[in-house]
Amino acid sequence: MSVERRPLMRRVAIHLGLVPFLIFALFPFYHMTLTSLKQDRELYDRHAVPLIITQGPTLEHYSKLLWDTEFLIWTKNSLMVTLLATGVSVLIGTLAAYALARMRFLGVGTFGTGIFVTYLVPTSLLFLPLAQVVNWVGLADSKWALVLTYPTFLVPFCTWLLMGYFRTVPKEVEECAMVDGATRLQALIRIVLPIAIPGLVCAVLFAFTLSWNEFIYALTFTSSSDQITASVGVTSELIRGDIYFWGSLMAGAVLGSVPIVILYVFFLDYYVTGLTAGAIK
Repeated sequence: MSVERRPLMRRVAIHLGLVPFLIFALFPFYHMTLTSLKQDRELYDRHAVPLIITQGPTLEHYSKLLWDTEFLIWTKNSLMVTLLATGVSVLIGTLAAYALARMRFLGVGTFGTGIFVTYLVPTSLLFLPLAQVVNWVGLADSKWALVLTYPTFLVPFCTWLLMGYFRTVPKEVEECAMVDGATRLQALIRIVLPIAIPGLVCAVLFAFTLSWNEFIYALTFTSSSDQITASVGVTSELIRGDIYFWGSLMAGAVLGSVPIVILYVFFLDYYVTGLTAGAIK
């Protein structure tokens, strides 16, 4: 084999080695989309081939989801809650991460570790005390309860994520700005944040994904059909006892994946840069 062909063969071998991982990652989405396009008689036919459509595709499940349920209202609630919770959490997390990464005060290391430990506490342990808080402030059965409670796990996550990234930004650029008369806050806004855009985008993507997919808080704190989010609405309306409307369930899952896919497609470069430059250091 010639020397020129060796790099090409090496790249081909590397890409072939990624094929099993690609299949493993994409198969759930393939099966989900396939199920949403199958007719009911094929879905419940025990002798049908599960991985292909043999009786023709249909959009009846999407039609049922969009017109026979309040899916659009649930999606609007999810979008509102996710955008507000993500914005508030990234703002607070940015200020906290910058303070922990740049300033030196008593207990800074312990405080940073405490934030990380707080993020590790499962939501299944927190929703009971948070339910009392939600009732106390009068936000029971309201989507605003989710805006209030989601930052309890998003702020620690964003803070921990951005701490590592801010540590990769050279201190000298801030010091030069402050020598020229800028305050620390001005140095953060005008100097550090433009440099840290990949890390901020990475934090926003993760926070948006966590909020969009959250289920326990949304199930606990909301119950009215006009207040619940899409993750709760789809499961509560399309699972009735032991009856599962699989086609519409998978249609809801496909449509619910669209905002996440769009975000990652448009901001993939920033996302990869944020990870590789120290966003999870």
